Amino acid sequence: MKSCWVIYNGSLTSDKFEDQARLVQEAAERAGVTAKILKNYEVLMDVENHIANAPDFVVFLDKDTLLATHLKNAGIPVFNDPEVIETCDNKAKQYLELAKHGVAMPKTIIAPKVYPNFTIADSGYYEHVLETLGLPMIIKEGHGSFGMKVYLIETKDAFDEKVHELRGVDYVFQEFIESSRGRDLRVNIVGDQIIAAMYRHSETDFRANITNGGVAEVVELTTVQETLAMEAAKAVGAEFAGVDLLFGPDEQPLVCEVNGAAHIRNLLNVTGINVADAMIAYILEKIK
Repeated sequence: MKSCWVIYNGSLTSDKFEDQARLVQEAAERAGVTAKILKNYEVLMDVENHIANAPDFVVFLDKDTLLATHLKNAGIPVFNDPEVIETCDNKAKQYLELAKHGVAMPKTIIAPKVYPNFTIADSGYYEHVLETLGLPMIIKEGHGSFGMKVYLIETKDAFDEKVHELRGVDYVFQEFIESSRGRDLRVNIVGDQIIAAMYRHSETDFRANITNGGVAEVVELTTVQETLAMEAAKAVGAEFAGVDLLFGPDEQPLVCEVNGAAHIRNLLNVTGINVADAMIAYILEKIK
């Protein structure tokens, strides 16, 4: 009988992370796999010793890429691969990959590294960004989930305040897609297949995330939307992905971002489809 570990971050207090792990564990057990849920700190990263009782594979639901790399170096198949997790976790790095592969997305400028105790406010750089993207625009920190650390910047004062605040942080400037205000698509992909999708919308926030008060419903994707979602997942190398699509001008889709450890509970509640079953089936086929 195959065995697996399902790893999530034990320092996070929200029940949604353990719930995600439980969904994957139950799917593994339905497929005849012995599955053990572990918090990331329950796996000791002793780099000089072998991992005791190593599983046949790991479903990695965390962003602790050092641990994921440690497990991969021990010869254990890890899904997603730690390099993919790292690319998806840093949105600036992710947009570089998407652009390299010609994936349609909002116009994006990656902020230069500025150390916390210094500034480039008098260099003319920020004025150039404002001229290029205009207002309103999005400022998005490199690391953030559930729509957090994404800011709609509508005034020059707000812009100046935010870039001053974010010194020392990876972030991007991004064109605001007014035609997609408060609405987007979440597309969950496993391997080469779209497993489920939902339309999310909010009447109270420019973001459509359910965590921020958005609601969701089943949606039938167009061929163009399906193709773009698959292109985005492949561009970052993700075997499991939650791709968020925006509605661009004339409803043409644009990639908002690719999530490498996308939560699946809301998708299950909305569509009745448990993406975890597809994830486990994909892994078992790949490692057999």
